[in-house]
Formats: sequence, C-alpha cells, structure tokens
Amino acid sequence: MSNPDPPPSAPAFIPLEANPELMTTLLRNLGMSSSLALHDVYSLTDPDLLSFIPRPCHALLLVFPITPTYESHRLAEDSLLSDHTPTPDYPVTWFKQTIRNACGLIALLHAVSNGEVVSNFIEPNSDLERIIQTALPLDTVGRAKLLEQEEALARAHRQAAEGGDTAAPGAEEQVDLHYVAFVKGRDGGLWEMDGRRRGPIKRGELENGEDVLSEKGLVLGARKFLEREGGDLRFSAVALAGSYD
Repeated sequence: MSNPDPPPSAPAFIPLEANPELMTTLLRNLGMSSSLALHDVYSLTDPDLLSFIPRPCHALLLVFPITPTYESHRLAEDSLLSDHTPTPDYPVTWFKQTIRNACGLIALLHAVSNGEVVSNFIEPNSDLERIIQTALPLDTVGRAKLLEQEEALARAHRQAAEGGDTAAPGAEEQVDLHYVAFVKGRDGGLWEMDGRRRGPIKRGELENGEDVLSEKGLVLGARKFLEREGGDLRFSAVALAGSYD
C-alpha cells in the first residue's frame, strides 16, 4: 500500500488547532449558517457531559496522534478497500487530502458537505456553497485539485490557524496529529470520513432520530475507533451542532 500522506512537494497549510471557536469562525467565514457552531466534547461516555451538546449533532471530529497501532489497522483495512469513485447519487461527499497539514480543514469540509448541513445550513452564493457544488461532479483527483487551488479556502484556513491559543507550527513542520470526521449520510448510514484513507467508510446504520452522538452512533463510530487503540489513545473531540448564540 502506498504512503497515504501528501509528498513533500505538495502544498502545505499551517496545522489547525482543535479550537471550536476558531473552527466555527473559519466555517462561517466560508458560508456556514450562524445557527451552527463547533463545540468541545468532554466525554464520549458520560451522558451528563454529552447532554451539553445541542442536538441533532451533525458531525463529530476526533483529533488524535498517528500511532503504530492506528497505522497497522489502517493498512490492514485499506488493503481490502478500493479507491473511491464519486457518483452523483453517492450518500456522502468525500475529499482526499493532498495538502500537507490540512487534515483539520478536510475534516471540517466533510462535516459541512454532508447530511442536513449541506442542504439546510450553507448560505446561498457563499464560497462554501460554490466549493461544494463545484466539487460534486468531479472525480477524486479533480476534487483534490479544486481544494489545492481554492484561494478562499486557503485564506480562511490561514486566518484560523494563525489565531489559535498556542503558537502555530510552520506549514512545513511535520505534525503527527490527525483528524477524522463521523457524519450521517443521506442513506442514514454512519460514515467515517478521512482524507488519508482510500475513501469514505460506512460503519453502520443509524435510525431516524439517531445522530453521531447517539448511543448507537458512538458505539459504531468514535468509541469503536478509540477501542482499537487499546484505550491508550490521547484524543480530543469537537462536535458540529446548533449554536448557543
């Protein structure tokens, strides 16, 4: 299996901090409705802490270090998968990551390009609407090239990355943290969206009224993902849901 990471010659972004406020600003600047926001998720098991997240939750993003255990699982699973071929009726919209250090941005794009968000919470005539609509008929390579060349995306990402609480590493710096998003597709399925994989991966079915933070959504998605690391994985999580504003 070839290296899934962009080569050193690929364009590079400043790594994005897992800061819900900055992420929210980034997406709103691109055209996400102000009725949505990113929220810190302090527990994936405590119902009381989960209850602070507005529902429905449209996407759950995990941020974690790439470990040998994770890489072993990824290699084994990817060896059984085919490269993704987008079609007009495919239940999710997926982007391959070809920009170095852009996994956070790719995860955010996966969060807003799928499910109810893309149909109900994207401002008309915005950069985000234009990017998503332009990407839909393209193949995987075409979508990746679109993101590489999209100036509005690069500008919004740079502003967010430079505004973090900690000093941002340089764009050329190697970062071992990675983002993955879980979304509910148009088919009602729970999908793992990772631009470093060979395509989107369906992890199970969700019923009407169930979302990525429902008990079933967590069992099939984030909890199972973390259990594969033997409970040792350092991670943080943010959720895309309604705004408190």
